[in-house]
Amino acid sequence: MKEYLQTKILIVEDDILIADYIAEILQDNQYCNVKMAHNVESAQYQMRLFKPDIVLMDINLEGTNAGIELAKQKNNEAAVIFVTGQLDVHLMGQACKTNPVAYLTKPIKPLDVLATVNLTIQKKQLQTFQFKDGYDLVSLPYSDIIFIKANGNYSNICSGSKKYTIRQSLNAIAKQLPIDTFKQTHRSYVINTTYIRRVSANSILVDTQLIPLSRTYAKQFRQ
Repeated sequence: MKEYLQTKILIVEDDILIADYIAEILQDNQYCNVKMAHNVESAQYQMRLFKPDIVLMDINLEGTNAGIELAKQKNNEAAVIFVTGQLDVHLMGQACKTNPVAYLTKPIKPLDVLATVNLTIQKKQLQTFQFKDGYDLVSLPYSDIIFIKANGNYSNICSGSKKYTIRQSLNAIAKQLPIDTFKQTHRSYVINTTYIRRVSANSILVDTQLIPLSRTYAKQFRQ
């Protein structure tokens, strides 16, 4: 099975029939990691525990615009696709402030659901580093990676919220990262340059971590 079919998808919809219909569309097309939430409380719980990659979010959850507020509370890795039966200009303006990746309008059409979800996954893949963490497929946004440290045949990926240890060499990981943002400072370190706070003769302060800077890589930080 292709790894993208393991993408974690959360459907937040208080109309159980619509939620079941969307889930059926996804599951019939081999998306195997789909959960549902029918109210604000269960949505908050699922975003905290399930940590979805994509949230299909009903704007008018529970008869209000609670979906917009929920989108502000999403887990960092989640991309939001709003589902709405309204085309209210003011409402859409409020929704846009939460940076959704797309909109789906009711009545729901299977081809629209699949096309939107597939495009969202492709977009996330272009902006994330994907790797296995146990049985889970992690899609870590490049912007969340602070630095990576070699650890023998493994590498430690340090993000703002968690440290991951994966069985890949530092060189193998570096080849998968955008070269305009990630640079090597030492044989054992690759850093995200957007987190640089200070550069000295033999070290770089990256966020709150002091990273060694060797002569081999120093020139690119002093131009």
